[in-house]
Amino acid sequence: MCIRDSYKEAYGESPALDAVNASLQKFQDETSLLLVDVQKGVNDTFYYGGPKGRRNNPLAESNILKVLDRWRESNRKIAFTKHNSREKGSPLNLSLESGGQIEGIKPQERDIVVVKDVNSGFIGTSLELDLRRAGIQRLLVLGFFTNVCIETTVRMSGNMGFDTYLVHDACAAMNSIGHDGKDYDPELVHNMAIGNLHGEFCTAISVNDALHLCEQDAEYLDRVQGNE
Repeated sequence: MCIRDSYKEAYGESPALDAVNASLQKFQDETSLLLVDVQKGVNDTFYYGGPKGRRNNPLAESNILKVLDRWRESNRKIAFTKHNSREKGSPLNLSLESGGQIEGIKPQERDIVVVKDVNSGFIGTSLELDLRRAGIQRLLVLGFFTNVCIETTVRMSGNMGFDTYLVHDACAAMNSIGHDGKDYDPELVHNMAIGNLHGEFCTAISVNDALHLCEQDAEYLDRVQGNE
């Protein structure tokens, strides 16, 4: 079932469907892969989730690697953000081993690399300028954490006019302690973040969809980004 049909099944016929565009076109040289904060410290469940800390999607790293390997074969542009936290004790500090890249998912010389100290990859960095200079119009985003740096970066990407795609199963989230003191499960946190982004700031797709789009158009998918 394509995304347009899913919308109709959930909500019926609606003028909102007018914002759902044509099937997705193959990723080409105007598309950059954007890997957000793929650093060892994202697995520090105690720091981010407390004594009962836990992370969803244990396959995130292997899924990221699948997309990265295929992207390198295509010789298309790749960009990385590295988080260098302002917070004392954060594992995402570039002076610590935990701030280093996850094994096998490291930048190469020709890649765009920016260091950030806030949630968005665009604030206080040259990321937008670097992408524009490279002729990039579309972004394929994956990494950590879904509800924090991924969500913030994707929102800004959509606002900046990039045609933005989020690989939902190549991201992950931690459990979150809410304002009400409840411990929200990481799968719920992850899915809510994707739901907030999809259809407004980006089009969410799977790893298999992303790999398909590296080779050919995907007539079974619809572009649903609407914040433009």
